[in-house]
Amino acid sequence: MTTKISRRAVLATSVVAATLMAFGAPAFAKAEKSLKWAHVYETTEPYHNWAVWAGEELAKRTDNRYDIEVFPASSLGKETDINEGLGLGTVDIIYTGQSFAGRSFGPMAIGGTPYMFRDYDHWAAYRDSELFQEMASGYLDASGNHAITLTYYGQRHVTSNKPILSPDDMKGLKIRVPNAPLYMMFPKGAGANPTPIAFSEVYLALQQGTVDAQENPLTTIQAKKFYEVQSNINLTGHITDSLLTIVGGPARDQMDDADYQILVEVLKEAAAGCTADIQQNEASLADWFTEQGNTVNVVDRAPFREVTMPLHNGPDATWTKEQYDALQAL
Repeated sequence: MTTKISRRAVLATSVVAATLMAFGAPAFAKAEKSLKWAHVYETTEPYHNWAVWAGEELAKRTDNRYDIEVFPASSLGKETDINEGLGLGTVDIIYTGQSFAGRSFGPMAIGGTPYMFRDYDHWAAYRDSELFQEMASGYLDASGNHAITLTYYGQRHVTSNKPILSPDDMKGLKIRVPNAPLYMMFPKGAGANPTPIAFSEVYLALQQGTVDAQENPLTTIQAKKFYEVQSNINLTGHITDSLLTIVGGPARDQMDDADYQILVEVLKEAAAGCTADIQQNEASLADWFTEQGNTVNVVDRAPFREVTMPLHNGPDATWTKEQYDALQAL
């Protein structure tokens, strides 16, 4: 039996073949192993974009032995869930706040403490310090997971439906914070009522009046659209915050040393690229919020700092005085 092929079909096939020769065939090849990177941020944010870049870069540098599949916006669970997933092997890489990592190794949380850093340069000195490497080593011993580096998250500010210009303005304020003790230190110092709510539920909580306020960097306030349901953005700058990039122990154990070192290099480069993007975005956003109709309040941070710093080595401290002094000396 013979099959008759039309002239039109032959022509169409020839055009496709010529196109592939000219421009290259699409890369359909799947890496031998995909690592799962989970986070709670939106696909529009630099954290996600640089995680995607890391996956593509890892595939290139390992000759397609590994790539990374990124799961954004809490699609594999809330922040507590993905931290637990590292040890279980259900996720391989995560972004997470330092206070969440501090649940496994207390001193790891020190970088997420209100008014711990004087400025960005102080934070960067900590990221690149032997002290951070010591923290990461202690975290590995306690959790079995590998803290690779820090990505700048921005200075955290309070949003509300009234101006917050002094600690007195926060008395009794019901403010949403992440479910980790150090995020409650600043509200407690100022006399507010810290209320833990999952990140994915914050917008609705603000919209419905379940809480009066929340606190996050300007980039997150924009990405999560909190400015739509809060009229005032108060530049308290109470935490110079960052995200840890962590590789789970089971994921590390399945990789040979050479491929793991490539992964580490890629993750550090992604963190540096993302940090630069966050800094650039942060610098322009106060004007952007004003254009949206929000009131951006520049505040004197000294009174907020004064009510918070006495708590640094109080009952919520999970680090030693020596570690605290070493960080302050950087």
